[in-house]
Amino acid sequence: MLKVKIFTLGPLGTNCYVLFSDQKAVVIDPGGDPEEVISFLEDNGLSVENIFNTHLHFDHTYGNAKLSQHTGASILASEKDRFLLDSELGRGGFMDFPEVEPFGFQRLEPGTLQVLGVECQVLETPGHTPGSLSFYFPEQKIVFVGDLLFFRSVGRTDFPGGNLETLKNAVKEKIFTLPGETIVYPGHGEETLVKEEKLHNPFFVQYNYLS
Repeated sequence: MLKVKIFTLGPLGTNCYVLFSDQKAVVIDPGGDPEEVISFLEDNGLSVENIFNTHLHFDHTYGNAKLSQHTGASILASEKDRFLLDSELGRGGFMDFPEVEPFGFQRLEPGTLQVLGVECQVLETPGHTPGSLSFYFPEQKIVFVGDLLFFRSVGRTDFPGGNLETLKNAVKEKIFTLPGETIVYPGHGEETLVKEEKLHNPFFVQYNYLS
């Protein structure tokens, strides 16, 4: 059975998710010092298969290098976000935020993967960044969306590469088409349900009316 452990890391309170089953784990968006994540992994005898990034903004990648070095796990992200690593949005270092320790990553494409022995659908969900990805586990009815969608809100689109209409279309086409009981795990804040956001998210009132 796939289990989910949530850690709130880094200066912007990023949700880092550890998914684990049968002594194996994957980590999604280690957005701060991963020491407590590492302690959890060691205390539970978990080996990390991969580190997934929903996107490459600095507040989702602070712990990438350290966690990868400690566990030997590869970092996976969209090639469409690589350009961010050449900017402050990817490197950090502005407005007194710490800089991100450099890391390499492997290209992750949309499609279906086997993750911890179960199906994971990698969904292309741009708008917050061009390469934003969401990770949907249909058997468990859970989806990890990064900064695409929040409880009653959506991610910022005023950064380079962001686009509000692109984001809203991604939510409607890739997230709102999932079963209503699907748990949405966002990059910040509390989790929600697909059906709740379809009904109550103010960014989609017109969509709800038309549907």
